[in-house]
Amino acid sequence: MADAVPSPLQVPKLRRGFARPSGWTVAAWIIAACVATPVVAVFSHVFLPKGDIWAHLYETVLGAYVTNSMLMMVLVGIGVLIVGVPAAWMVTLCVFPGRKFFEWALLLPMAMPAYVVAYTYVGLLDYAGPVQTGLRDILGMPDGLHWIPEIRNLPGAALMLVLVLYPYVYLLARAAFLEQSACVLEVSRTLGCSPTKGFFRVALPLARPALAAGAALAVMESLNDFGTVQYFGVDTMATGIYRVWRGMGDAEAASQLAALLLVFVFVVFGFERWSRGRQSFAHTSSRYRPLPRYHLRGWLKVGAIAGCALPLLLGFVAPAAVLLGWALNNPEYWWRASFLFLIRNSFIMAGLAAVLGVAVAVFLAYALRLHATPATSLAVRIAGMGYAIPGTVLAIGVLLPFAAFDHAIDRWAKATLGMSPGLILSGTLVAVTFAYLVRFLTGSLNAVEASLGKITRSMDHAARSLGRGPGSTLWNVHLPIMRGSLLTAGILVFVDVLKELPATLVLRPFNFDTLAVATYNLASDERLAEAAGPALAIVVVGVLPVIMLSRAIGRSRPGTGGAVEGAVP
Repeated sequence: MADAVPSPLQVPKLRRGFARPSGWTVAAWIIAACVATPVVAVFSHVFLPKGDIWAHLYETVLGAYVTNSMLMMVLVGIGVLIVGVPAAWMVTLCVFPGRKFFEWALLLPMAMPAYVVAYTYVGLLDYAGPVQTGLRDILGMPDGLHWIPEIRNLPGAALMLVLVLYPYVYLLARAAFLEQSACVLEVSRTLGCSPTKGFFRVALPLARPALAAGAALAVMESLNDFGTVQYFGVDTMATGIYRVWRGMGDAEAASQLAALLLVFVFVVFGFERWSRGRQSFAHTSSRYRPLPRYHLRGWLKVGAIAGCALPLLLGFVAPAAVLLGWALNNPEYWWRASFLFLIRNSFIMAGLAAVLGVAVAVFLAYALRLHATPATSLAVRIAGMGYAIPGTVLAIGVLLPFAAFDHAIDRWAKATLGMSPGLILSGTLVAVTFAYLVRFLTGSLNAVEASLGKITRSMDHAARSLGRGPGSTLWNVHLPIMRGSLLTAGILVFVDVLKELPATLVLRPFNFDTLAVATYNLASDERLAEAAGPALAIVVVGVLPVIMLSRAIGRSRPGTGGAVEGAVP
């Protein structure tokens, strides 16, 4: 008798019971485990016995670390919202001279590392700097008078961070305003709201998720900052971790401080999610009309120009001009072979991290496309959490397991082979590259996911029907289509690595300096003129992705992208 054939309804049930994870999902989880290792390593030391150093920190400086970090979060969060939101609204929905220029120019401070801005303003506003010297010469006042308050303090450090971090809010706020429905804004006008009232009552509440996300990114970057607060003498959690690790040599106490800093980061994430609540911010219509634009007149026009020009002037133009002046007046400090070695080291590390970051991002995004299961999705989300980890925390989290591995191999080699292999992972470029990959994988992953999501699945089905496997489909079909997005993702990672200071400073091998490390070391020794060359090189390289990002935002609104212009009464 012939065997019974199972019904179609029974087959899926049988497969679900014995389903095994695919190789793509397993590999995604391996990558996620590697990314999560630094966080696990940091938190694994929380419950270890706290030694004398921790007791000393608790009695002396721990309170200052926590207080200053919290104050920095508050000041930076408020500052970036005050600067970024009005600027985004004005360039999106107002008409005034220079609007087209400010649309992309307001993003330029993103190319300027905060520690570089701090160095330039100290050199510019210091007692012996050109501003105070010029004021004394013009006014004929004695040399004993200080005309400008000291900026090497907590408010000064917060101001430096606001000048370079407000583009996070500007970026997301502008995108949110571009995506808003013109009908909603017009209805608010018919109900008696002026453009100003419509901004506060309609546009601002609708953009709240984007504003909260931008402020959260800026706050996390302020927690990650090391160069600015260290140079300004502000004790924060980031500087405390570095001092305990390098100055006191206590890995356990440093990891416990790192865990405390991670708690700050998770609180910021939780607050950003909580601020959204259960409210919905989606549009009920898929049709988009051109946004209304309002002609500004009189003092409103002057105020708009000043409101856009001031952050650009303070956050990019003035620091870049100072750096260029120092570099041109002191070419002997950077026109030499050592400067070329700095460029070589920086470009090698940034290029390697960019290639690896894009490759891993493509693999994870494609694994999620092939197997959109909760397990794969969770693995990809874990792999993309590295950007939230501050550089000092990441450095500790990388060194702890790497050092344990090196010590284990060293003990085995001595017992078995009678020789010591030395450091294999920790203290090498492997550790630095791994830290870069963990921290900056998020940016490339987001770009690759967005690009891959725009490719219709019918192309996958067509390739599979022609005998192509998943890997061949990715290589021959998807990658050529995604070439532009992959280049963008690589450039973003490249520039982020070029500016990264804390992780590089802690993990780099001896006698291996990058542009960021050289800039920090020279400025710490008050050799600001010598620091101008490497600092200016970082800024010049960072300008390209900023311009690319601005062009992408300008094309982000669905529909025609045009505008209906009106006058502000």
